[in-house]
Formats: sequence, structure tokens, C-alpha cells
Amino acid sequence: MSAEQGDWRCGGVRWEAAGPSLAWLHPVHGERSTPLPAGRPIAFTTGGARRCVGVRRAGRRTPCPVGAEVAAPAVSAQCAECARLDRSHSVAADTALDDPRPYDVYLAWSVPGAVKVGITAAEREGVRLLEQGALSYALLGRGPLMAARRAEAVLGAALSVPDRIPYAAKRAARCPAPAQESRTAELAALHAQACGLGTLPESLTVLPFAAVHHDAVFHLDRLRPGCGTVVLAPGCTISGSVAAVAGPDLYLDAADGRQLLVDARQLAGWALTAAAPGSETTAEVHVRPPEATGPEALF
Repeated sequence: MSAEQGDWRCGGVRWEAAGPSLAWLHPVHGERSTPLPAGRPIAFTTGGARRCVGVRRAGRRTPCPVGAEVAAPAVSAQCAECARLDRSHSVAADTALDDPRPYDVYLAWSVPGAVKVGITAAEREGVRLLEQGALSYALLGRGPLMAARRAEAVLGAALSVPDRIPYAAKRAARCPAPAQESRTAELAALHAQACGLGTLPESLTVLPFAAVHHDAVFHLDRLRPGCGTVVLAPGCTISGSVAAVAGPDLYLDAADGRQLLVDARQLAGWALTAAAPGSETTAEVHVRPPEATGPEALF
């Protein structure tokens, strides 16, 4: 393993109930994290190659045995072999059906006119929705894993509720975000429809409607139109202060007045070295025209 392969590497954004942090991974020393409160200055330069972050399971990370290189633009920071191992025992991939924990079925609002359904371990207390960048959500019910999966399938078949939303559409819906009242109304309407189906599993305890909004924790009020997306590459510098964090997206206010978007899914796997505060951002930045955010963005 080369010296750079043995360095601390970024693990992307990690969410907890207390807020977001930037995770750091080391093959020997384990994991650390740096909180990302609004206003915190950040300045770093990427290393020579992006490498696989290995597999994290039950709170423990196993490093990639070969330190495989990962393509700079890839959303996943895992090599093909680690990704295969990760999915070999995964609730998301339906390969961990023996999980005894209770699961929540949630309805998540990410774009106008399209609420999605999903499941998450109840013990995570909504952190999964922060990770996904959902602007609002409401729980539908709680029960065993298979009952939660069945409820998810029922909503998809009976009400055509999607189980995923294209990430570009989620990102575009944040600035400006529709009023909380309209999001609450969409969630409440679907919650009522789902409860009225009469086909939800008996072992699922239906929960009363209660909307949760992430405007404040994401700092949506600090987002500006025309944000430029950073293109990560070896040896590039990114500098600014934290404006907002939503899901895996890190928004920085640069010294030159621009607001930059760093997709931390693509940041994971890079060895980062500190740059001088206020350094010029040398990474390529793409400014894209506004994207559609309604149901038409899904197809």
C-alpha cells in the first residue's frame, strides 16, 4: 500500500440527530468526524487518486483490501468487489430479511407532486431522511421488517407511490423550497389515502399523521440560486465557509462571492490536505440552468 493509500481519507457527509459532520477514514486508526455547522471555514486540496472506502457494517468499517482506485465522477466510493460484499447482507438490497429490529414506513417529500415511500430502522429516529435530503416527511407505520416491506409494496401497487426520486430533482427543489404548508398537505393526503386502503399488513402499527420539516437543520434559507457544482479531480483546491448541508450535499460560500455545491458522495475516497483559509478554489465549477422539480422530472 502506498503512502497516500494509507492516509486519512474523506468518508463523505455523515448525519446524526445533532447535525451533519464530515467523516474521516483510516485503514489503521479507524474513523473520526468533523462537525459541519453553518459558517465553519473549510479549505482543502485533493490528493492524487480517489480510492475505495471499503465496507461499513454494524458501525464498523472494513478497509478495501487492495485500496482500489475509484473514478472521480462516480457517485459510489466503493469498488465493485466491496459494493458486492456490502449488498450481500443489506436491508436495502433485500438480502438481510432476518433483521429483528422494528422498522418505520415513511412518506418523504422531496419534489412537488411526488411523495415517495421508504423504510428505515426505527432506532435511527429519522436520520435516514436527513441522509436522503428529504425536505419533509411523515411516518405511516411501524412494525417488523417484512411488514414494512409489504406496506411499501402495497403503496407502490395501489397508489403508484415511487420508492425513489432522481437526486437531481431533489436538489433542484431546495432553492426556493415550496412552503411547509403545501408539503404538509401533500403528505397528509397520501397518509390518509394509505390508511384508507384496508390492505396494510396487520402487524404494522399505523401511526397518527405528524409532519417533520428539515428547513432549519438544512439551513435552506442560506441557499442561493445559480449555485455552481464543483467537479472533483486530483490536486484541486476547494475553499469557503459552510452555508448549508442537505443530504450528502455540502454548500460553501466562496471568498469570491460564489456559492459552491460539493457532492460529498463524490468527495468520499479522496485524501484531503489542508489549504490556507481563503485560498482560491481551483476546481472546475459547472453552473447549470434550473431543472424541472415537479412530477415531470421523474421521467
